[in-house]
Order: sequence, then C-alpha cells, then structure tokens
Amino acid sequence: MDPLDDAAPAPPGSGPEQPALHEALAGLMASVARLGVARGLPFAEAEEMLRLAFVQAAARAHPGLPEHRKVSRIATTTGINRREVTRLVQTARARQAGAAPRARSVASEVFTHWHSQPPYRGADGEAAVLPRLGPAPSFESLAQGVTRDVHARSLLDELCRLGLAQWDEATDTVRLVREIFVAHGDLARQLAFLGDNVGDHLRAAVANVIDGDDHAHFEQAVFADGLSAESIASVRPAVRALWQTLLQTLVPALEARVEADAALQPPATGRLRVGLYSYHEGADTAPAPREPARPRAPRKK
Repeated sequence: MDPLDDAAPAPPGSGPEQPALHEALAGLMASVARLGVARGLPFAEAEEMLRLAFVQAAARAHPGLPEHRKVSRIATTTGINRREVTRLVQTARARQAGAAPRARSVASEVFTHWHSQPPYRGADGEAAVLPRLGPAPSFESLAQGVTRDVHARSLLDELCRLGLAQWDEATDTVRLVREIFVAHGDLARQLAFLGDNVGDHLRAAVANVIDGDDHAHFEQAVFADGLSAESIASVRPAVRALWQTLLQTLVPALEARVEADAALQPPATGRLRVGLYSYHEGADTAPAPREPARPRAPRKK
C-alpha cells in the first residue's frame, strides 16, 4: 500500500466559498429535517443515510482506484473511520444487489397523455371529457395507447382513487378534475415523485456548480419579493398555463424521439427530466401598513 496515496488530501475544507456552502447545505438540510420529523424518521436513520451517501460519493470520486485502496481513500476523503467505511461499503453493495427496479407509473402516463395528446384535448386545449369505451378518442383508447398490460377499467379506477379523474355513470363519460398529477391518498407515490423531481433538480444544480459549467443542465428561476398574498395568487394561473404549454409541447416531441431511438444499437440509455416549480412564503397574513416604495423588478437567478 502506498502511504502517500492513502494520505492524499481531501478537497479543501476552508476557503472563501465555505460560508456560502454551509448556508446552501443548511437550507437543504432544513427541508430534509422537516420532512423527516413530519413523517417520524429518527435522526439515527437519517444520519445513517447521510454517512452512506458520503461514502458512495467518495467512491465515485475515485473510480480508478484499486479495490484494496478504496477504504483508506474514502476514509481520508470523508473523515469517517475505516471500520465504519468498510461497513457502509458492504451495506451499499447489499442494498444494490437486493434493489428491484421501480415499476413504471402507468397512471401518471395516462394522465400526461390525456393532457398532451391532441385527440384527447378539447378546442380550448384542456383535457376533454371522454366516453369511457369505444374508438378514439375515448378513455379506453387512451389507456390502450399507453399500455395493454393493464385493463383500462383498472387504470380508470386508479385515477379516480387518486382524486385525478371522475366517472359519470349516467353518461358513461370520464373527465379529469385536476390539471397536475398529484397523487392524493398515495403517500408512497408522492414521496417517490419528491425524490425523483427534487433529486434531479438538485443533481442538475450540483453538477453545474461542481463542473463549473452552468450550461450543462438548464437550471434557472425567477424571484420576486415584496408581494402580497393577492399578488402571489394572481401569478398562479400563468404558472399553470406555462406548465400546460410545456407539457403539450415536450411530451409528443419526446415520445417521437423515444420511438426513433428504439432502433439504435447499442440501445439508447439516456434519460431527461424537465420540470417547472413555484414556491411562496411570508404572505399568509395581511402585511402591516408601510410607506410606499419603488416597485422592484423580478430578479433572475
């Protein structure tokens, strides 16, 4: 074993950027802690996950290192002792070996097709009311266009259970009752979406910072403060409209690319997630009177 290799310094732990790093991570951890506390996750379990994540990140940071040197290098990089690193590496391997691929969310695919495919949208661009059975456009044809492995009635029942669709038995028609896919009544699916959507957003931002290339992943937001609750509410329709435009534009284009790339050899393995989010706070109650101030323009960040 080369002692100099084992003693290789970890990335600098101090510097002018450290306060900004601490502030950014504190904000992220505050949200993680809030979710954990709300769902009864003990700190010890969260700490174990964080330790495991550090060990896995350090292992990926040294991909060409011989196996017999990995434990020492990971310990040096993370500050976790060797015995604990060995245990965590074994834990990661066991979890990876026993992990099953996640099943596709067919219900969300049907929901997305309903909103994005022209045959299933009305003249106003919104998801149309569909006959439950029959040739296209019907809910049956919509479901069969997504999958034939699940019966259309089962998919309708699932959408109704999640509070996304309603079936009018008198007319035998179905309609969507929500504009966005929110899996009410299915906490496991909500948490899966949280991990996927926020995870990819965070991965994009982190990659841009670490790689020094802010064009590698598109990650931008518009920020404005000094707003009343009424002003914030007035923006929501525009956000929803932008999401519908994004959905109706990107989904058909991506599906066409997936179909075209299916013939490639070797098979294409890339993935892409494009999202839109909004967040507001501090406008739940009426603000105290104040002197008129010059309007501040929204800031891009």
